[in-house]
Amino acid sequence: MQAAQPQYDFFSEENGPKWRGLLVPSLEKVLNQVHPNLVSQQEALQYVEELILQLLSMLCQAQPRTCQDVEERVQKSFPHPIDKWALSDAQSAIEKRRRRNPLALPVDKIHPLLKEVLGYKIDHQVSVYMVAVLEYISADILKLAGNYVRNIRHYEISQQDITVAMCADKVLMNMFHQDEEDISGFPLMDEEPSASEEQSYYELVKSFMADCRQYLRQLNLIIRVFREPFNSNSMLFSQHDVDSIFSRILDIHEVTVKLLGLIEDTVEMTGEGSPHPLVGSCFEDLAESICEGFKEAVQYVLPRLLLTPVYHCLHLFEILKQLEEKSQDDEDKECLKQAITALLNLQSSMERICSRSLAKRRLSESACRFYCHQMKGKHLAIKKMNEIQKNIDGWEGKDIGQCCNEFIMEGTLTRVGAKHERHIFLFDGLMICCKSNHGPPRLPGASSTAEYRLKEKFFMRKVQINDKDDKEGEYRHAFEIILKDGNSVVFAAKSAEEKNGWMAALISLQYRSTLERMLDTAMLQEEKEEQMRLPGAEVYRFAEPDSEENVVFEENVQSKSGIPIIKAGTVLKLIERLTFHMYADPNFVRTFLTTYRSFCKPRELLDLLIERFEIPEPKPADANQTEGGEQPPSAEVKRFRKEFVQPVQLRVLNVCRHWVEHHFYDFERDPLLLSEMEDFIASVKGKAMKKWVESITKIIQRKKQVQVSVPSHSITFQNSPPPIEWHICKPGDTEHFDLMTLHPIEIARQLTLLESDFYRAVQPSELVGSVWTKEDKEIHSPNLLRMIRHTTNLTLWFEKCIIETENLEERVAVFSRIIEILQVFQELNNFNGVLEVVSAMNSAPVYRLDHTFEQIPSRQRKILEDAHELSEDHYKKYLAKLRSINPPCVPFFGIYLTNILKTEEGNPDFLHRHGKDLINFSKRRKVAEITGEIQQYQNQPYCLRVEGDIRFFENLNPMGDLSEKDFSDYLFHKSLEIEPRQLRSAPRFAKKYTYPLKSPGIRPTSARPGTMRHPTPLQNEPRKISYSRIPDSESEGTPASAPNSPRTPLTPPPASAASSSTDVGSVFDSPQGPSSPFHSSKTRPLTLTLSLPTNIIDHTCDHQTLLAKVPQSAEGNMAGRPGTPVFIYHLYSIMSRMSLISRIDSIRFESGKFCLRQSEI
Repeated sequence: MQAAQPQYDFFSEENGPKWRGLLVPSLEKVLNQVHPNLVSQQEALQYVEELILQLLSMLCQAQPRTCQDVEERVQKSFPHPIDKWALSDAQSAIEKRRRRNPLALPVDKIHPLLKEVLGYKIDHQVSVYMVAVLEYISADILKLAGNYVRNIRHYEISQQDITVAMCADKVLMNMFHQDEEDISGFPLMDEEPSASEEQSYYELVKSFMADCRQYLRQLNLIIRVFREPFNSNSMLFSQHDVDSIFSRILDIHEVTVKLLGLIEDTVEMTGEGSPHPLVGSCFEDLAESICEGFKEAVQYVLPRLLLTPVYHCLHLFEILKQLEEKSQDDEDKECLKQAITALLNLQSSMERICSRSLAKRRLSESACRFYCHQMKGKHLAIKKMNEIQKNIDGWEGKDIGQCCNEFIMEGTLTRVGAKHERHIFLFDGLMICCKSNHGPPRLPGASSTAEYRLKEKFFMRKVQINDKDDKEGEYRHAFEIILKDGNSVVFAAKSAEEKNGWMAALISLQYRSTLERMLDTAMLQEEKEEQMRLPGAEVYRFAEPDSEENVVFEENVQSKSGIPIIKAGTVLKLIERLTFHMYADPNFVRTFLTTYRSFCKPRELLDLLIERFEIPEPKPADANQTEGGEQPPSAEVKRFRKEFVQPVQLRVLNVCRHWVEHHFYDFERDPLLLSEMEDFIASVKGKAMKKWVESITKIIQRKKQVQVSVPSHSITFQNSPPPIEWHICKPGDTEHFDLMTLHPIEIARQLTLLESDFYRAVQPSELVGSVWTKEDKEIHSPNLLRMIRHTTNLTLWFEKCIIETENLEERVAVFSRIIEILQVFQELNNFNGVLEVVSAMNSAPVYRLDHTFEQIPSRQRKILEDAHELSEDHYKKYLAKLRSINPPCVPFFGIYLTNILKTEEGNPDFLHRHGKDLINFSKRRKVAEITGEIQQYQNQPYCLRVEGDIRFFENLNPMGDLSEKDFSDYLFHKSLEIEPRQLRSAPRFAKKYTYPLKSPGIRPTSARPGTMRHPTPLQNEPRKISYSRIPDSESEGTPASAPNSPRTPLTPPPASAASSSTDVGSVFDSPQGPSSPFHSSKTRPLTLTLSLPTNIIDHTCDHQTLLAKVPQSAEGNMAGRPGTPVFIYHLYSIMSRMSLISRIDSIRFESGKFCLRQSEI
């Protein structure tokens, strides 16, 4: 592919990020189209993306402006015949009939980028044309790599697999690596034994099945690519010619299909108690029919390509002997013995004919199966390549194993001109010419034991093979190798038979990829022409064809995986697409199981799934011959079972698994439904279904055990939860638990744990169809109603606590305490709790308390205002905040309920089409999107301890026996009583509380990870510094907390991190935060004398520095040793009791002195 250097570099630092990863998701779709049962590593898809961008760069170099320009560029640059097929796909892509089946690659994303690449805007149709060409090449690469992966019996494509597969494909190599000598395929592997005697009986059966499938593909190549053109050109080939060349190849094909089908059925139906499938009877049943006529087939198969059935049959005899040796079942061993006896005459006859007509069979005869990757002999081939390379003096360049996959043959040829004999080693990617090494090695380091010396080598993708006619007096039995530069080398064989062997191998390698593509094209065309026969709608309701009367799809909308999205349909059509045979749609499964109860009952769904699972076989076709493209009935039924029955049944079981795993409450409410599900799962047979049955059964048993056992809330966290915080009331003093006696931190924590439990318990089925508003809401939405009632009761309780506190000073303290709880809610990301407080503060009885609000510190008013802004402008700030944090959190449930109600009320349940009502599944999908957002926050629990005594909030009943209206009237009248209208000052009332009103603050007494800001990432390492609490005897009241994560043990952080609780900023504050009333430039000298538990220290303050003189005996304890944090803790505690802590900006230790920076005295 000779092309000028492109001006636009797709892989530069500037342009690379625009293209990198753009095609990878679409390439997954392409892979799913060509190999639905394979997956790919991300690196492999990225490698294919790089190759496709190389091609796009090449196409853009021609500066195309029309589709014709692109077509000309492809014809000039792409090898034949891939150019023709790529252009055919591109032409189809721009036709109207392709609108319903758009391209997988993202045309809409590539089109605007092409303007930057080309420097001008091109028509969208040209972009579609170019992308269609790229998609065809990507599909070709992935199909080739997938074939290679399947041949080696893997299920995942790696980048190495793509490289190896392309290395063996001349067309793709010429397209991408024309100017390179070779590319790295895979490192030369060590020799690995692959002897058949190391295989078990079951491994032999699996290996034989794989060989049969590949052999069947070879037969299809013979029939579809070669025989059909012969048969269709009656003017060139008579029927006698066709029969003479291909003989009874159709019978061989039919027998192979039957044998493979018998073995697959036997393996599938093997009982669980049997150690391996007993396949002996399969061979015994077919023995007599195989013997008859097979000898004649061998006689008329003339070309070497048509020798494949002979070699396969001889291989079959060997497999039978190996199976007999490995079998441990007497009955199976007897069946195999009978089969060998029945085939003995045929074997003798074939070996006798082959001994006269064919050369001795060796590994090199894989050349006769040129189109097949010989995976059976892969390790033998690698071993052979190792041996050959070690046996060649003067080898240069990469190892043979890095540019070749398969050893083909070897032999001696004469190089015409020089008339020297050369020993030739032929691989699928390389032809090595050597000279016999009779003397000492000429190159330094060469092995003296090497048998050959390297003379020259040819890369097979860079040469053309030309047959030479025999000329009198010159050379005979010759062929020519033409190099890319025009030079040529002529080799001559010793006989015509030997020449035919070399030519068969060389021509096979030259046209292998072309023949593979011709076969794929022919079989794809055959599948399109011969639609798979399905049972009639009268016997199988799910076989009814799609029409506008039963299903409607979203127009011009597809899922990310390219699957059409259902807009509306009948129940049968929804079930059909739920378990569709052509593709799996996990999103549809989740949405359906979440929303189906709005149009179908659980028992009805189970009955429909069972009906969908039990698929009758279609009626056989009239034609029973493969002639003219018709398949025999056995092949047709086999295709039906493989491509329709098995996928549908597996997807039915997948739906059942998701149902019992994620929606087991359906079965908890209806024991009969569970019994029917268990009976159905137990009735499912078949080896392919076994793992699904076991998985579903285990899930059901696990769910049952959870039902009968006591629910366990034990969750293992990487970090320990923080200790319970106590204030005036201590553990066990439950009679006096109240808003002002409990610690605000612990109130907020326990409420958050409670509301998190409520939130996480809500099931999607409690929301769909607005069932929480219906008469039977207690049955269908118990968890949601519990959360709604808790939210209402807590909001009313906050109101009641404020309104029933008559004394203004006490009411301000209560008000401030609730705002502190709000702050901790913010720290814990409990948005439901935050808005509960906001709702209480905005209620009519509380909102009118102007005298109370005037007494609230300005900073707390700012915190409340910030929280109130969350609900403004349709909760815009709340939604932005919710999406910016990480779980655990408790979202505000009200906004979800509002959105669901709007969706339910604004969209009809059914769409009217052609006189029929179709279920509006688009509406259900919108509701499912909302429930999906709810579920994404239900997985992460809080790393907090449950304190059972403080869980009394679960049973709050602020209204008592009053109705909601009476309670509202009571609160409002009480509000008027404590602050009547139009009074300049609030009335005086007696105090209600006998205990101190001072808040303990919201800084935890133990600054451990996760205690302040939630969620704390559980994977983070805990902080390395720890603090000790002062003994009760040394402290009055609640001590201040230690500094949180200081820079060093002796360098505490600024006071903003160590101040009292009222200085803790809200997580909703602006980055600058509110201005602190304590920050001022005013200072004045101050002399203090403080007493520490172990030292007497004079503190003298002058201007902005407070010096603490420390005795020499304490210096040793200040050098970063474990006792240091305790000393600092004592210092902070004493200063806190003297109300100095809020005035200190920083504290550090210098030269035996504490230096405390203060900002205001």
